[in-house]
Amino acid sequence: MVLEINESNFESVIKTDKLVVIDFWAPWCGPCRAMGPIMEELSEEYKGKVVVTKCDTDQNNDLAIRFQVRSIPQLVFIKNGEIKDLHVGLAPKNVLAKKFDALM
Repeated sequence: MVLEINESNFESVIKTDKLVVIDFWAPWCGPCRAMGPIMEELSEEYKGKVVVTKCDTDQNNDLAIRFQVRSIPQLVFIKNGEIKDLHVGLAPKNVLAKKFDALM
């Protein structure tokens, strides 16, 4: 299950030694809606190893600004509180799974 992340729970969610993936998205964004099921599948496949989250940029503008989100969907990969990688745009599941594996 993908965890909904927002400004009030952000700090507690990223305080983990696991890889945290934030999917910055918006409901009106077609590619974002297409990415949703892919992220759901990955969250199930990597359950217990990777924390998969999503952040609605319309509702959490401060987080979008903090991560300099200029285009969505944008994935931010965080481990031990540090940004390890970024991915902008829609991507197939196998490409994202390779990123998960490389960054875990």
